[in-house]
Amino acid sequence: MSAISTAHMRVARPSRDLEAARRFWVEGLGLDVLYAHEADGGERLHSLLMVGWRDAGWHLELTRDPAAPLEPTPTPDDLLVVYLDGPVPDDLVARLEAAGGTRVPAHNPYWDTWGVTLQDPDGYRLVLCTRSWSNS
Repeated sequence: MSAISTAHMRVARPSRDLEAARRFWVEGLGLDVLYAHEADGGERLHSLLMVGWRDAGWHLELTRDPAAPLEPTPTPDDLLVVYLDGPVPDDLVARLEAAGGTRVPAHNPYWDTWGVTLQDPDGYRLVLCTRSWSNS
């Protein structure tokens, strides 16, 4: 089972506007665009944006099918949490807001105690947590 513990993880979600999503995740949070393509009606039926940090063991895949678009259906407890191990920089929150994010109260008050919650343009929530995390 050791191969599973080192496996890369992808979180995939539909997006109503990939350019708005790119602004939030790349210009706002500072993720890298790892891959992107537009739907071409042929082999590429979906437009696709993959973002993440190049050396991370995960990435976020955002898709849009122009022929049959899906509406994102996040709940207030669908979270992507980034553990900062320190204070949440005010300029990071301002950059995320300028890039289309909205600061919102957390559904679970734990996250208001330990961080800042922002909603992305598709309604999914990002928590910038002041705590650290380790699986060890």
